[in-house]
Amino acid sequence: MTIRTQEEIVSRVWALRANRGDIFGFREEVLVEALDLEHARQVITPRHPGEWTQRVDHETYARNYLRFAAGKILEHRGNSASRSVDKLSELAWLLGRDDIAAGMGRAGYPMYGAPKVTAFADGFGWPLLDDLDGDDRRALARMAEGQQCDPRGCERGCAD
Repeated sequence: MTIRTQEEIVSRVWALRANRGDIFGFREEVLVEALDLEHARQVITPRHPGEWTQRVDHETYARNYLRFAAGKILEHRGNSASRSVDKLSELAWLLGRDDIAAGMGRAGYPMYGAPKVTAFADGFGWPLLDDLDGDDRRALARMAEGQQCDPRGCERGCAD
């Protein structure tokens, strides 16, 4: 998979800042980790430049983060799930998949962003439910359809 150029990433960081499109910095975090030290210095001043670590394998990170995001949805963690959606959207952009980012944008945000996370997984053709047990698999599938995690009712926070 080909990621965006260093210059494109720097421009996007500045655009997010200018438009206040990333108030908590979750999207910027994804982007800055994709920069080499030379380009990172254009947007941040690391305290210890010798300790700068650039993420190299963005696809593996995105796959692992997808599993993490599914867990936050299943745990009914509102803020964490929202952060996960933001980071996955930015990872889609970073990996050059504007179509997936747009699909996530079109998906609704009921049930802790499950439709958006499902759009991410489906767009890449990555399994989202395969490594979940049966109950979690059914719950996440229902949530992605905008339904409560449990058809008998949810005591953790789902609402129709």
